[in-house]
Amino acid sequence: MTTLLDVHEIETAYGLSRVLFGVSIAVNAGECVCLLGRNGVGKTTTMRSIMGLTPPQAGRVVWKGTDITGWPPYRVARAGLGFVPEDRRIFADLTVWENLDVASRSARRGSGHDFSIDRVFDLFPKLRELTGRNGGFLSGGEQQMLTIARTLMGNPELLLLDEPSEGLAPIVVDHLGEQIARLKREGLTILLAEQNVEFSLALADRVYVLEKGALRFSGPSAALRDNEALRHELLAL
Repeated sequence: MTTLLDVHEIETAYGLSRVLFGVSIAVNAGECVCLLGRNGVGKTTTMRSIMGLTPPQAGRVVWKGTDITGWPPYRVARAGLGFVPEDRRIFADLTVWENLDVASRSARRGSGHDFSIDRVFDLFPKLRELTGRNGGFLSGGEQQMLTIARTLMGNPELLLLDEPSEGLAPIVVDHLGEQIARLKREGLTILLAEQNVEFSLALADRVYVLEKGALRFSGPSAALRDNEALRHELLAL
């Protein structure tokens, strides 16, 4: 199995406040890997460290054999990593179509993925009905669909999703889970950071659990899915 992303012993801080303490994760081609943990344990900081938004002060982020630690975010994105942030950051004054068009980028040779506007509309049919509506007038669920679709328009090889289910109605979360599962079936590699354990374990092949900025558990998702006592121990569920 080919390892696409290898995060090795990263330590990240905001000013004098250390958030990550020697975090190591790996993501193999075609996998869906989940970072689990309660709010404030370092999931978002791990994602930001990978993308170069908050560069780690120690450790390494290696993408397809190249050390990308400290690269500016635009270089990381051009290398094939697509980030869907927790706060979505759609362009509120642009239409759905314009949000997608501005992010369009040709697929990388040999990536096996080619996301066009028609393809993302096939994935999220609701967006096709809303092509002329400004992003600021979309519901929370519609905005989440749009920010994922916009990231896919950049044709990433690895999709990083930060808390995609947060704040959404259960029926929207179910639909979102179906579409992420479809992307996984089509071979897209996914790194998911989530608090929603049920949502995550339904999608993930492997799981890392963070607590206070350090890894508490790593292993197959079935180990948590089938062990209620372990879930309670790690996640206080």
